[in-house]
Amino acid sequence: MTQDRRDFLKQTLAATAAVSLPAAMAQGVAAPGGIDPRDRVFITNEDSNTLVVIDPRTNTVESTINLTSFDEDPRPPFRYITAGVAPTHAAMIHKPLYHGCIDAHGAVPSPDGRLLATSGRGSSNIYLIDAEQRRVIGNTRNPAAGPTTNPERLSSGLLLGREPHEPTFTRNGRELWVTLRGEDRIAILDVDRALRQLRGADSPGSTAIRQFLPTLNGPAQVWFNREGTLAFVASQKVSQIDVFRVNPGSDGHSRPQRVTTLDISAQDKPGFTPFMKTTPDGTEVWFSHKLADALSSRSTIGGFDLIDSVPLGMGARPNHVEFVSNARGSVTYASLARVDDGGPGGVPSSQIAIIDRDTTRGQRRMVGSFFSHGREAHGLWTNPENTLLYVAHEQDELPGTPNAGQTVCSAFDISKPLQPTFIAQIPLGNLVLPSGALRNKKSINLVYVRVGAKGQTA
Repeated sequence: MTQDRRDFLKQTLAATAAVSLPAAMAQGVAAPGGIDPRDRVFITNEDSNTLVVIDPRTNTVESTINLTSFDEDPRPPFRYITAGVAPTHAAMIHKPLYHGCIDAHGAVPSPDGRLLATSGRGSSNIYLIDAEQRRVIGNTRNPAAGPTTNPERLSSGLLLGREPHEPTFTRNGRELWVTLRGEDRIAILDVDRALRQLRGADSPGSTAIRQFLPTLNGPAQVWFNREGTLAFVASQKVSQIDVFRVNPGSDGHSRPQRVTTLDISAQDKPGFTPFMKTTPDGTEVWFSHKLADALSSRSTIGGFDLIDSVPLGMGARPNHVEFVSNARGSVTYASLARVDDGGPGGVPSSQIAIIDRDTTRGQRRMVGSFFSHGREAHGLWTNPENTLLYVAHEQDELPGTPNAGQTVCSAFDISKPLQPTFIAQIPLGNLVLPSGALRNKKSINLVYVRVGAKGQTA
């Protein structure tokens, strides 16, 4: 029975590798304007430990960045596929001598879009990616390189601590704050020193970690206010929000001071807030309360008072939030992990909740939703013009669908924020390794990056 299952996995990999990406685009409509040649969509894939790069001009996968250490040596313990057998995604990271990323999860662009920080939850580290060259910073030449191996050896990244969940750059780009969800602290890194360390240009024994900042138990994410003077910290273990004054010195580096700890038990009784983000105008910070099936928003000034508490329905399980403000409306989108029957073409799909932000503060509610064209919607991000939305999904597409067995990303025209129009469902395909194809699987974070331009973290 085991061999039959392995054969099935091999056949599935072969079949999905043959999927025509341009054909998938025919399911939707033409994209609106507002796409720059520098634009790329990056998606972290937690099970395959890869980053998919999508070109929004064609809505196809341009490349896959390899965060695994497979095929760096021709001998069997180092290979991904050995003797024709492809391991399950859960088993592959336990192969002997594997030193690659485990559970690629969080991702965030630097303020100028030139760097991408990606966390390995299970490997307790952070990788920095050159967003223009689409390559891992710190990789070295592979001494065992040959016709059946990868030419580079994967960097070890920067080891930080237990369960680095989400990284966030400070608004000036000088530091990277990484929540250690398995602990009760935040690792604060000097970005310049991190780059030198990864490139081997720093002195031996030096570290990019400036300090560990004590905070709530189980910190999930940090996000900064628009001015970069305050840091908000959410938790997945307690019903609280920490607020810190960043207090940068003349060198731009922080000298954090706790301002207050907010009690949010009325909005998040289970104490599980995995994601948050500030609105484009900087006046509000929105929180996703996954187990409470709700969102909430608070003021970023004064006493950080509650503005809205928005129920999303039983079992909604919100993941990320994103904002759209253009001439035709101002909304908050929330990706829902729940999978609903009756999706497009009768295929089960998750939905994206729509909250109308043009409504009076304190009275905002979910006014509608639209199907995400995938299962278990997670990361979502817009282009700078607020005309395009991309959505990542954790689960593969179902048998009998055009992209069966594939993890997919969906693109929408959001020129009318209250009436999004589906553009394309994009299958993420495979990372082609010398020993075989590794399927990109279980998408978590998604970011839309315009290299060299100020983005959402600026």
